[in-house]
Amino acid sequence: MSHRRYLIILLLIVATFGPVGTTHELIAAVLRGEIRDAESGELLPARISIQSEDGTKWYFAKSADTNGSALSYDRVRGERSIEKHTTLSAHPFDVELPPGKYTLTAERGKEYLIETKDVEVMEKPVNVTIKLKRWINMAERGWYSGDTHLHRTLAEIPNLLLAEDLNIAFPMSQWVQGSHTLPEKGTIDPQPIPTDPIFADATHTIMPLNSEYEIFSVGSKRHTLGAVLVLGQKSPLKVGAPPMKAVAEEAHKQGALLDLEKHSWAWTPIIAPVMKADLYPLTNNHVWRTEFAFKSWTIENNWRDNPRIETTKEGFTEEGWLNFGFETYYALLNCGLRMRPTAGTGNGVHSVSAGFGRVYVNLGQDKFTPALWMKRLDEGRSFVTTGPMLMLKIGDKPFGFFKQSKSKRRGLVDVFPIEGRIVSQFPLDRIEIISSEGVERVIKPPAQTGEYFTNDLSEFVPYDDSKWFAVRCFEKLPNGRTRFAHSAPAFIDIEDSPIRPRREQVRYLIQRCEEEIARNKDVLKEAELAEYREALEFYQSKLATAR
Repeated sequence: MSHRRYLIILLLIVATFGPVGTTHELIAAVLRGEIRDAESGELLPARISIQSEDGTKWYFAKSADTNGSALSYDRVRGERSIEKHTTLSAHPFDVELPPGKYTLTAERGKEYLIETKDVEVMEKPVNVTIKLKRWINMAERGWYSGDTHLHRTLAEIPNLLLAEDLNIAFPMSQWVQGSHTLPEKGTIDPQPIPTDPIFADATHTIMPLNSEYEIFSVGSKRHTLGAVLVLGQKSPLKVGAPPMKAVAEEAHKQGALLDLEKHSWAWTPIIAPVMKADLYPLTNNHVWRTEFAFKSWTIENNWRDNPRIETTKEGFTEEGWLNFGFETYYALLNCGLRMRPTAGTGNGVHSVSAGFGRVYVNLGQDKFTPALWMKRLDEGRSFVTTGPMLMLKIGDKPFGFFKQSKSKRRGLVDVFPIEGRIVSQFPLDRIEIISSEGVERVIKPPAQTGEYFTNDLSEFVPYDDSKWFAVRCFEKLPNGRTRFAHSAPAFIDIEDSPIRPRREQVRYLIQRCEEEIARNKDVLKEAELAEYREALEFYQSKLATAR
């Protein structure tokens, strides 16, 4: 066969059947659908994923209404960390599909039960209605949710807020990745960025101006320092980093909050005391619904002699990663760095849905406003969750509460009442009361059946000295994964007897400062290294009174 004749035959095959070596999918019909509230029957904004029967292909829905919106999200890391979905407005949707069987999975944030529906598509259009059942309404109880770390454009977020039922979101509208760079050089949205909140509706809002300093290079040298988030600015920051004090001072002058972003960054132990960081992400952008992927990332910064941080030859296990975050938080708290907990997903970059990990803030009977939500977040009237819901009090006070006294009552033991309710979609494996001393109490919930699970808590924890308390709980999913919730700490402050950190906590933080000073001595300028030495001196001063 001549070369010319071979090419003609090949072109005819491609024209008729599609490219050689690929699957040619015939579009059979349109699947039309709608997602409704199971009780009211109203159309709901929601997230939907559509997967082929063999699990190898995903399809993205479109809005069937000209007034509607549909945003596809397609992020894959490795073979099993796959997030492919569409966030839909409260309108019908449609999608063109080849013949076959499909599984539709619809979700709306944390407060509705997940609903799946199997459908078969042949030649004719198929209509399907998915009903989502709300299992808890946190806003009715005064709790409003937020995600303090998003990488989505301002135009996308109204759709996202409603579909994920997030009450407030903080997109990183300015994001720099090189040292000494002004945030405006990393602007994501067109200028000017609004400074006033943008409302999708009365209780779902965007704080539009926020900055992320995520330093991966110093000058022309590839050299990772870490990340920090500035939340709720009033105007763009006109300062690069490092050094970090100027960033912190300008952010705080504007009433913004500083979020440490992640516990394992190289500079985290340094900027916690130097920047006087406000927020600590107990769930961060490496905690996903899909498989935990970052097993070896920043393993060199691990607390290597801590048996509670589980690792394997591959790196961190998922629970090891969570415990690394918890243990670092407790160490910083014990050193007097009273950061309040928060949560951010990094949706827009990672294989995770917005608000998978979220922070709930308690407004009580007060009307939701962005300013009040941020104020209460800063007060620590909050809990962080990837699943369970905590509605707890210290006596009649919310978590974040401070009790102060001037002197220790020698030989006397008092108690703190922790009361309330924990509700979860899946049975709780355990509830733990933790404190500056460690795990105070482990509670094994009784066996239950039902669509969701309720555990009432009424515990009295003793104290005879300064102390902080918090509650965390863990639920096991049918697939073996773990989801958790963690309250903000409540503090008992006795003026003449402050909390003393454990010796191993201080030694770890000192070790990290010393390692970073050595790693950066030929890269950073002297004024920048001075902040690292300041942090080292801070932790060294804690060692003298450590227990």
